[in-house]
Amino acid sequence: MKSISTLHCAIAALSIGCFALLGGAGIPADARSSHYEDSLDDDVPLSGGTPVLAVVGLREQRVSIYDARGRILQSPVSSGQSGLETPAGIFSVVQKEEDHHSNIYDDASMPFMERITWTGIALHAGVLPGYPASHGCVRMPQEFAEQLYDLTKLGMRVVIVREDIAPAPIAQPAMFTPAAPPPGGDMLSRLRAAARTKFSQAETAVRRYKDAKLAASRAATEAAAADRALHAAETALAEAEAELKTAGHAVETAGAPERTAEAESAKTQAAAKAEAARTKLEAAKAEAQSKGQAAARAEEEARAATIATAIAHDASEEAEQNLSPASVFISRKTQRLYIRKNNLPVFEGPVRIRNADQPLGTFVFTALDYTGTPGTLRWNVVSMYKNAANAEPPPPAAKGKTKDHGDGAPADAAAAEAALARLAVSQEAQERISAAVLPGSSLIVSDEGPSIETGKDTDFVVVMSGEPQGGLSIRHHRTAGRGDGDGLGDFFSFGRDTRSRRSFGSGGGGGFPFFFSD
Repeated sequence: MKSISTLHCAIAALSIGCFALLGGAGIPADARSSHYEDSLDDDVPLSGGTPVLAVVGLREQRVSIYDARGRILQSPVSSGQSGLETPAGIFSVVQKEEDHHSNIYDDASMPFMERITWTGIALHAGVLPGYPASHGCVRMPQEFAEQLYDLTKLGMRVVIVREDIAPAPIAQPAMFTPAAPPPGGDMLSRLRAAARTKFSQAETAVRRYKDAKLAASRAATEAAAADRALHAAETALAEAEAELKTAGHAVETAGAPERTAEAESAKTQAAAKAEAARTKLEAAKAEAQSKGQAAARAEEEARAATIATAIAHDASEEAEQNLSPASVFISRKTQRLYIRKNNLPVFEGPVRIRNADQPLGTFVFTALDYTGTPGTLRWNVVSMYKNAANAEPPPPAAKGKTKDHGDGAPADAAAAEAALARLAVSQEAQERISAAVLPGSSLIVSDEGPSIETGKDTDFVVVMSGEPQGGLSIRHHRTAGRGDGDGLGDFFSFGRDTRSRRSFGSGGGGGFPFFFSD
């Protein structure tokens, strides 16, 4: 239940969210719900699809962009130089800024910046000499960076691999398959319809709340006026009774008959005035009582409307949350399963891994679009290595000419399936995961634990411990000793993004200060 003190903020959020959702956008236009788009329209050309995955191949020095149907863009890049290497791992876009400048490298320009860690690793336009040359970021050609910036949404997965890996199709992970698929229509359409209903109800509750508060204010004003009139009537009666008492005393002390007659006449007038004052007072009392009761009823109705609005707001937020695909991370290192939605943690629990002392490998599974069978989607998988279960040692840093085009090695789908077969999740986790199987849902399975970069306003971040992390470790060193948290303390923190015209994302996150650096 929302507290009364936060209700005004809730009403403002509802006004924006309802407008966006009821206007047909599908998902309310705030930062938490902007990470994913609707299912792709089959009539949209391949190049116009919404990117769901970027794969950066460090050896090849290139980035490949994929939508739900395959690769749509590819470009050479320049990653981090020796000692400042771009870390291999799993990230997502957490902030976008069209015109950004580094705050630690001579105000260097970083156009079309798409941040993937809060400590300063980002994709952006920059100089490409043909080999790794940045301070840890991934530089892209200006035209390509601008094109990508206009296509991507917050939350797009970015996988940085030692050698370029191409996604491979894979069967839907069993934990994402609902026990009872919804009858008729896909889950996203059903959830969107439910969300529209909840937002409409919330809008109605807000209107009733505003009307009730206005009515209560008017009733309170009228009650106050009636109270003032009552006080004036009481004063008038007191004055009339005092005048009558004075007139009576004058009769008693008049003496001469003519003076007595005058005093009697004055007393009669005073008595009439007092009677009129009593009548007016009785009317004022009745009016004050009526207005007071009306004000009390209006205040009670306003209080009820306040509570109803808070409940409706909670329901609309839940409906919005249901529209967001689940992001699931299973770590062999911690032997835990984590679920996040809208970059917010919603569940954590143990997971059983057969032969837990043996490596699983690291994989990113992504739900692409519906197959036509209720409750099932097309999925692909990216493995961090060509041979996921037996990765070779890191090769020397690339120095030759970058490969502008080409296909990455196919993901190790067999190893991915073998990793899934070793997992057993609890019934509660199964129900939470399969409750809404949506395009954009993802599963990360890894031998690694969650990076300290995982936290406020991020999806899961996983960094490969066996790869050079110069560009990331340098940034972590610079945040040390600043009282900004040590990562996992913020793993379950909450936050909401703010945005400007072409700058999207939170003012901060992950428990770190800003290090917007190339």
